[in-house]
Amino acid sequence: MKKDEHQFCFRIKTNEEKEKWAGKPGVQLRVTELHVEAPEEVTEGETADLTCKTTCNLTDPTFIWYKNGRPLTTKAIKNNQLHLQTVSSEDAGSYSCAVGGSQHLRSTAHSLRVRYPPKNVSVSISPSGEIVEGGSVTLTCSSDGNPPVKIYTWFKGSTPVGEGKTYSISNMRSEHSGEYTCQSRNDHGERRSTAVQINVLYHPKTASVSTNPSGEIVEGSSVTLTCSSDGNPPVKIYTWFKEGGTSSVGSGQNYSIINITADHTGLYYCVAQNDHGAERSAGVPVFFKGYPLILYVAVGVGVCMITVFLTVVLWRRLSESRRKRQDRNRDQPIYSNEVQKDHRTHPPPEDKSSVYTNVG
Repeated sequence: MKKDEHQFCFRIKTNEEKEKWAGKPGVQLRVTELHVEAPEEVTEGETADLTCKTTCNLTDPTFIWYKNGRPLTTKAIKNNQLHLQTVSSEDAGSYSCAVGGSQHLRSTAHSLRVRYPPKNVSVSISPSGEIVEGGSVTLTCSSDGNPPVKIYTWFKGSTPVGEGKTYSISNMRSEHSGEYTCQSRNDHGERRSTAVQINVLYHPKTASVSTNPSGEIVEGSSVTLTCSSDGNPPVKIYTWFKEGGTSSVGSGQNYSIINITADHTGLYYCVAQNDHGAERSAGVPVFFKGYPLILYVAVGVGVCMITVFLTVVLWRRLSESRRKRQDRNRDQPIYSNEVQKDHRTHPPPEDKSSVYTNVG
């Protein structure tokens, strides 16, 4: 083997102490062996040729190539040359060669390095499992590249959101939900990972109530209240309450009141609930408006007509009474009035004869 190549000399010793001889300069041993000539490093996509060389004179030799200790059976072997047409990252490794019949005498290994852009870019999430609002999460980007990747860029959708091999989000909120990718870059190119989905779970929010129909609600009609809320997972439990009440009045996303009466008036609200909490809406008024407006108009017109009628009748009666009194006053004699008047001002003289009349 090549490592055995040295200068050798002999030495003679006898049983006499002073009788020692050495043959110098000796003999130089030179070992001729196979060796591989090839570039140290190539870029993916280029062509590379590996040549098995020897100084020995060989007659029609057959060359055998090895990669990482295993024989190659590729058709790219021609004479003493291994031809790599389009180099890929899989071609990197340790190559050696041997001559057929002397496979135990392999050449020293030659390491072929291949430069290539990032590959197998992937994202892992920690901790795994459910992501709940208020928690934290760390995304880690992994990739294979030569030279190793040193530039990582994080995206949410198409918007860059961070740099570095890891990307952490603390105090998670609903707006953090979405698709995340990482882009790895080295001197020979860049590649983006497949997207990972972050789904932030949170309790119901922005609960609100709408009414149908809106506007005036009259006695005997119907109204439907609808509860809306944003939550993840979606809200499936809705409970309805009336302000001032001690228990719920209904359940489900919709609550209908049929044949409304004055007892139904008040403020109504809903409570939306999912696996992560509950949210109460603001109260919505349901007011009883009484009879329809046309009925109020009809009653008002009727009252006005009755009032006018009674006023006319009363006026006519008063006028008739006043006329009759005037007629009676015209029929009485004038003197009668004067006599009566005279009696009121001058009492009649006392009749003295009446005394005697009473005594007799």
